[in-house]
Amino acid sequence: MVKVVLEQPIHALNSLESFSGSGIYVLYYAGDFEPYKPIADKNQNQEWEQPIYVGEATRKGGRKGGVLAEGPPGKAIFERLGNHADSIRNVSNLRVEDFWCCYLVLKDFFIPLCESLLIDRYKPIWNKLIDGFGNKALGGPRQKSQQKSMWDVLHPGRPGAGISRNKKYPDAESVLDAVRKFVAGEPVPLIPTDKAIEDAEESGKIQYGEDEEGLPETTKDEDNN
Repeated sequence: MVKVVLEQPIHALNSLESFSGSGIYVLYYAGDFEPYKPIADKNQNQEWEQPIYVGEATRKGGRKGGVLAEGPPGKAIFERLGNHADSIRNVSNLRVEDFWCCYLVLKDFFIPLCESLLIDRYKPIWNKLIDGFGNKALGGPRQKSQQKSMWDVLHPGRPGAGISRNKKYPDAESVLDAVRKFVAGEPVPLIPTDKAIEDAEESGKIQYGEDEEGLPETTKDEDNN
């Protein structure tokens, strides 16, 4: 299943044509943001060796207690990728033209297994280290009380992001220090894969308007060696 995902055609994130289905998707980065250079280098010449993010998009309601949601999937993956493209367009130090993606329409019960295998294998930096890419836009009092995610600290400008100071990573330099250690293979607190999947599932539901709270703080991956 993972092999089939990675064999799907690669598309520019900013020029996707509408399609239907729920399932799994993979984002790749090939730009010149210096901290991500080791990632971009692995994706040069369209070799696509290192994802920056693995996500999911389930039908409305998602999975609840292991039971599949009812109803058609609609354009779950397409809409989710559109949300991601908008997030990237709004920040000051990334360009949506530098992002590419592939995706696979799957039955809902296959999604978490496939997602966990991809995250464990490739350790995408926006899944395992930098949290918050999939966070929903907040508003009003919630925006003021919600901590900025690591992603929004490093990539400012997204409308609706939390504005309260991140206690663990108060500024971009603190996030960059973690990024440098991560790409160099040095010890750094990581997000456990099961937690990354849980966050992706919750953020996948958000596009349908479910009222979920913000993501918890990053924790160390106990399986990381």
